[in-house]
Amino acid sequence: MMQAKAQPEKRIVTGDYAAAYGALLCRPKLIAAYPITPQTFIVEHLSEFIADGKLDADYMAVESEHSAMSACIAAEATGVRTHTATSSQGLALMHEALFAAAGMSLPIVMPVVNRTLAAPIGICCEHNDTMPERDSGWLQAYCEDNQEVLDMVIQAYKIAEDERVLLPMMVCLDAFILSHTVEPIEFPDQKTVDAFLPPYKPKHAYLDPDDPMVIGSFSPPEFIQEVRYQTEMSMQRAREVIGEVTEEFADKFGREYGGLIDTYRMEDADVALMTIGTVTGTARDVVDTFREKGKKVGLVKLRFFRPFPTRELIEIAQKVKALGVYDRANSFGSGGPSWIETRHAVYGHANIPILGFLAGLGGRDVTPEDVGHMFNHVLDAAKGEAKHPVTWIGTRGVEP
Repeated sequence: MMQAKAQPEKRIVTGDYAAAYGALLCRPKLIAAYPITPQTFIVEHLSEFIADGKLDADYMAVESEHSAMSACIAAEATGVRTHTATSSQGLALMHEALFAAAGMSLPIVMPVVNRTLAAPIGICCEHNDTMPERDSGWLQAYCEDNQEVLDMVIQAYKIAEDERVLLPMMVCLDAFILSHTVEPIEFPDQKTVDAFLPPYKPKHAYLDPDDPMVIGSFSPPEFIQEVRYQTEMSMQRAREVIGEVTEEFADKFGREYGGLIDTYRMEDADVALMTIGTVTGTARDVVDTFREKGKKVGLVKLRFFRPFPTRELIEIAQKVKALGVYDRANSFGSGGPSWIETRHAVYGHANIPILGFLAGLGGRDVTPEDVGHMFNHVLDAAKGEAKHPVTWIGTRGVEP
């Protein structure tokens, strides 16, 4: 007699809990913890998992975020899987150590709850904490909902620990919109995750007193440029690995995320808007509304900011008449980081208007009306009627 396949456990949890539970399923051996709103619950949940005997790991309550990353670097160099989490000013304090983790090829996974950086002081969502770290050598994935948070933590270890990559990775989730908001999600069972993500067995960096080696030490100019090139090649190879891991995860867990990007109603779209993070869910509804009015618009979800989906965006830009790019961060004087990257990626491959939109900074709501304004600007640009290359949406004193 055949036994029915066990159904995944479904629970209603916050994004912080989803991130912590995703880490639990990956069996890290060291948790380095320092609190900062709105990330604190992630490391608190992990401490509860350890205290309850659900996770076999050492828990280090350190004195700062810089120490948290330093602890992960040291532990990872001994050959164990590590985990930490942070936000905003905490990530900024880690800045020095982030480069060391990437330069030493240590596949640390760290959820970052995106929060604005002072000044002024704010605790709500902005991507200006993680996006300035785009040159540190870390992979960066941005999540739309709490299910994707849990699933991406699991995939992040698989991607980062691949011998073709061996780079650390941030899993980014919007402050409060995800971190403190509950949603129903499926919890994978431990056996399935173990089959998908085997124990970490490093070959490149493993500090062993019986077999001494030196990593991350002082180096003269004769060698550093080659190390930078190796990091670049690892980031480039991550594109292929991300695609493979996405497909394998979909096969084993039944949820497919598209890889570096995902698309919605792009098959016959005349224009497209690229979004990132939780605004993507709102944008899907707006796409449906515009379609009902006969306007052929489509949506591109930017999932990975590093590596940036250059090839995928070139293909899209060659099929549409105009492209808009939404950012929740600003590179002052130049526009949103994703917009800058997109124009660079498409340059020389497609002669279309590429508009930038800034909205939701400091955690302000991005409404369907705001997204509608973005689409209307892109539709105007397709007809040669673009007003501005960069538009601040929902900003007092600024025309939408």
